[in-house]
Amino acid sequence: MAPLTAGTRPVTTWAAGTERLPGSLHEQTVRNVVRTTVGGTSLRVRLSNAFGDREVTFGGVYVGVGRAGAALVAGSNRRLTFGGLAEVRLAPGTTALSDPLPGPVHARQRLAVTLYLRGDGGTLTGRNRATAPAYGRQAAVSPVYRSTSGDHAADEGGGAYTEEAAVWHWLDALTVVAPEPVSTVAVLGDSLTTGVGSVTGHGWTDLLAWGTEHRTGDWHRTGDEFAIGTGIAVLGGIAVANEGVSGGKVLAAGTGRAAEERLTAEVLTKPGIDTVILAAGVNDLGAGARAKDLIAAYRRIVTAAHAAGVRVVGATITPFAGAVFHSPDAERARQEVNAFIRQVGAFDGLADFDAALRDPADPTRLLPCHDCGDHLHPSTAGHHAMAAAVDLRPLPPNRPASEATRQVRP
Repeated sequence: MAPLTAGTRPVTTWAAGTERLPGSLHEQTVRNVVRTTVGGTSLRVRLSNAFGDREVTFGGVYVGVGRAGAALVAGSNRRLTFGGLAEVRLAPGTTALSDPLPGPVHARQRLAVTLYLRGDGGTLTGRNRATAPAYGRQAAVSPVYRSTSGDHAADEGGGAYTEEAAVWHWLDALTVVAPEPVSTVAVLGDSLTTGVGSVTGHGWTDLLAWGTEHRTGDWHRTGDEFAIGTGIAVLGGIAVANEGVSGGKVLAAGTGRAAEERLTAEVLTKPGIDTVILAAGVNDLGAGARAKDLIAAYRRIVTAAHAAGVRVVGATITPFAGAVFHSPDAERARQEVNAFIRQVGAFDGLADFDAALRDPADPTRLLPCHDCGDHLHPSTAGHHAMAAAVDLRPLPPNRPASEATRQVRP
């Protein structure tokens, strides 16, 4: 990797929590469509076989600029190497980080990471309920396209990609070297974090990342560089890594690891993470977890993050009366947990999602306009309200939570 220049550092511009995926793949190519949050140079791609039951081999990994559907901008698709090799093998439970790709990457750029799976994929790793929402003048597209049999990783056309799905396969993170003071906020959450309930596909984490003025431009190619007409654009110095998993819990594993394990195994291993927003717990309460156990886990998460020099913003658990797993005991536990989260010194900051979404006439329920209809997940308007409830400017320097200053947006 080229040496860093003064005032730059590696940051995570996109990420996804890893889960066990249903289905199987054999001798196929998958095209994962994602969108960066901040710009930089020296793009690297991290792959994960966290839940694999066998070694998987990728005969080719490419990254290009998405155009429409599975098609790419002509001339943009470039091969990645791993330790100088075009082929990469991942043993079960491991990750692999590509060599850096020269040239700049634009903020909010739609990129397609394409992997040719050689042989059988076994138990699949990726992210369920993935979305690739529209931004600016671009239309929404499928988050993944699967091909007919064979190696189509180098294809810039989309003809071989005949199947769409709402998942990402094996893709764990994208990193860039970005100018200071860019930092990454990782959101450790559940299906509310992944964006479930928003009809536009824009979850609150997307809106948080895109919260400043939109800059758009036409993609062009200069030599071997990725670029956009306006050059490298940095979004207010904040990148957002969405580490939500649908059904995710703090105290127990589901399709993904428990949040405590995900923090150390997935989040803190990614570069540039300065702040974690902890937005999980509703699934634990719905499964009968006790408030004291959840609070104890929160304390352990804060301690582990602080040991790594990372701040933690606590997000209150949103109302869910009327949802299939709500109960009076769960509601009492939610109130106790939220009281703890709001305590000065419990976290380094507060995102009061409960206050942002609750119905004043019945605080145990979501406000009707914020309810997608299942009484658990926020509507599109609810996701906007959640994004507006997060204020990351300015968070205090990394230090123990007992010394932290609270930053609250009403």
